[in-house]
Amino acid sequence: MNLELWIAFVAASSVLLIIPGPTILTVISYSISHGHRVKLTLIVAVALGDSTALVLSLVGLGTLLAQSAFWFQVIKWLGGLYLLYLGIKLFMAGVKLSGFDSTENNPLGWKLFANTYLVTALNPKGIIFFIAFLPQFISPNHDLNQQLWILSVTFVALAAFNASLYAIFAGQARELLSSVKTRKIFNFTGGALLSIAGLWALSAKRA
Repeated sequence: MNLELWIAFVAASSVLLIIPGPTILTVISYSISHGHRVKLTLIVAVALGDSTALVLSLVGLGTLLAQSAFWFQVIKWLGGLYLLYLGIKLFMAGVKLSGFDSTENNPLGWKLFANTYLVTALNPKGIIFFIAFLPQFISPNHDLNQQLWILSVTFVALAAFNASLYAIFAGQARELLSSVKTRKIFNFTGGALLSIAGLWALSAKRA
């Protein structure tokens, strides 16, 4: 696949993963509640959850894009509009935040793993986001399926690494995210980045 597109994908994914979402808040909460012993469980759950969401996205996406240039463009337009919607929604949500609460007691073992996995894998917004996000980094001059799987593996690896960092520094992350002002900055910045990505997708054309 095109190396420049892959580097751009790594950079964009890294920025987006840093913004705390439901999965990261779950990892932070469980790490703080149950300590170092659960961190590996959480990291594996996040990796498998993202893998599941990506597979669900790619099952239909790869076939659709390979068969029709028209539907490729439709997906890019729908994806761009969805990214723009997410950006505006995230930006506006900044005024409604309250402090982060991670005092809830959660079960250990397989139940903790299952909870984290389901939060990651079965979030419909996450599945739709992958469909919107991946095509923006596909080159029409290279094998489609190969590119999709390279991007998928890359994203899962980055997501697992990101979850690892949040789990390791859960104490610091809790203090940071407990500040409403800081979480507003996360939302405003993330909303702006997603809106820009959506506008870029809407203006892009397939060669």
